[in-house]
Amino acid sequence: MPARAKLNLYLHILGRRDDGYHLIDSLVVFAAVHDTIEVRPATDLTLRVAGRFAKHLATDKTNIVMKAAERLVATAGGMRGAAITLIKELPVASGIGGGSADAAAALAALTRLWNLALPASELDALALALGADVPVCVHGRTAFMGGIGEAIAPCPPLPKLPLVLVNPGVPVATAQVFRARHGAFSDTARFSESPADIAALARLLASRRNDLTDAARSIAPVIGEVLGALDAAGSALARLSGSGATCFGVFADRVAADAAADQIVSAHPGWWVRATETV
Repeated sequence: MPARAKLNLYLHILGRRDDGYHLIDSLVVFAAVHDTIEVRPATDLTLRVAGRFAKHLATDKTNIVMKAAERLVATAGGMRGAAITLIKELPVASGIGGGSADAAAALAALTRLWNLALPASELDALALALGADVPVCVHGRTAFMGGIGEAIAPCPPLPKLPLVLVNPGVPVATAQVFRARHGAFSDTARFSESPADIAALARLLASRRNDLTDAARSIAPVIGEVLGALDAAGSALARLSGSGATCFGVFADRVAADAAADQIVSAHPGWWVRATETV
């Protein structure tokens, strides 16, 4: 089961609730690059982590995949087991919803393995209890996000976007970025007409922004270097995703994206760089 990278094409912070959660307006897409969740029948619930970034993750109850599995068991009732494998190929704490996507993929895979038929409202509540980004990852399609992340609405069709994703290898904690953010709140920025092509979408997004960029750069200044590298490689739009430190560049076509990725890898061999596209 793929757990695809989630990208915020724009992210506006609208306000802050009394409980500390921030209200957002964001346009979310999913990329073809992903982690993978595998499940097979077993007596107990266990988790094994493999892949490039496996060493950064625990396999106990602190892992969001195990939390998702245990909450699904509690919601469905009864004793259930599964041997879960997470193949971790996306950077950790990187602003592309890796952990949230892993949890969402685990819910989908285990629901199928255990032949569960949960009402959508129960699954949505379970997802939100795991994290604000999990509901949109359960949804798994291009959408507007509102509320604290739980209010998911359709958006007009978008052109497929050739992308380059770049992470400089610096983990950034979401809570730390939100604490570092200062200044006025933004307005919603949704649109109702479908952009004609990639250039039109890039122009549309240029009048929007990621309101966490300055805060994230104050914590990880290398983000500015990443954005500069994407601009230098010819991106039509370069932007931070989520709370970072992963940034993405939108390119005219896949050939240009592949060439840009090669250019950035040559200049920064220690960075995680992937040419991909939206799905």
